[in-house]
Amino acid sequence: MNPVFYFLLALTAVLAATANAAGPIFDTDGDVIFGGSSYYVLPAIWGPTGGGLTLSSLDDKQCPLYIQKEDSEVERGIPVKFSNWKPRVGFVPESENLNIEMDVAATICVQSTYWWVAPSHLPIMTFFIAAGPKPGEDSSRSFFQIKKTGGFHNGYKITFCSGDGGCDDVGIARDANGVGRLAVGSEPFPFVFRKAGETETSPKTMSII
Repeated sequence: MNPVFYFLLALTAVLAATANAAGPIFDTDGDVIFGGSSYYVLPAIWGPTGGGLTLSSLDDKQCPLYIQKEDSEVERGIPVKFSNWKPRVGFVPESENLNIEMDVAATICVQSTYWWVAPSHLPIMTFFIAAGPKPGEDSSRSFFQIKKTGGFHNGYKITFCSGDGGCDDVGIARDANGVGRLAVGSEPFPFVFRKAGETETSPKTMSII
């Protein structure tokens, strides 16, 4: 068969996948966010709301590590990477299920650092987001979406999307020690994404090994 036919068929498939995908997420420089690159997750409103995201133990248990928000606005924390969205596009799409991973070489828990929603051990049913092993495609605790907040924040919010198709906002909740952590069901916290360079990630990587 004519090779041109196969070329047009492949091109049509790519264009169809692109057309069905949602629009891309943008970083603070106005550039499209792509898979494979690392980005700091920072408050959309700079100042007393604190800094970026990091990892820390919860209560008296060393592992797993949980996603903590830095209290100081000068701390960018650890950057993240995005992966595993279904539309076959290179950019990170808005409002599509995807996985989020803390971009750190190693931790004391000797496991990967993909986000997942840990079971609540508190009477108020606060579901904190922990770092854990690489999730499977059918995981019901590890898919998130990024959506525009709208309004004056001009940022994005992160939502957790369970297997039943529903999504709940991710915000900041205080644990028993007053530490701010990412949690499902809290008031949505508006974020922006700032691209990270390789030299920026190394100090934070060493601090939690």
